[in-house]
Amino acid sequence: MDRFGKSTLECRNQIAGEWRPGITDDRGKSRFKLEVEVNIFTRSSGYFTGQTVDISESGIAALLKIEIPMGEIVQLEFTVPFGPVAVQATVRERRAFRYGFQFVESQSKHEAIQKTCRSLAIEQSLE
Repeated sequence: MDRFGKSTLECRNQIAGEWRPGITDDRGKSRFKLEVEVNIFTRSSGYFTGQTVDISESGIAALLKIEIPMGEIVQLEFTVPFGPVAVQATVRERRAFRYGFQFVESQSKHEAIQKTCRSLAIEQSLE
């Protein structure tokens, strides 16, 4: 919980720019605010860290200080409430320093992400 009594994981309304439950991304998955460090391994730029912005079952957004080419497949490592995650993703979007990654591995590879999103959906629907 932050100083305003909100969970650090909340669903983001992409149009209004505010966080609330029930909003989905372009792939039909609910997005949740997630602010954790992410380790990124790329072929073009090597290893570096960034800060995540939000997550869904199909992808994650992060703020990065280095450029990654669109379409590149990268290895992401970060931690969600249900444990550490190591997953491959492709760079799908870039707006200034904000990157959007789509997970490219099977659903079973990121079970912790699915559990986190489902738990947050229940938690936030009760608020």
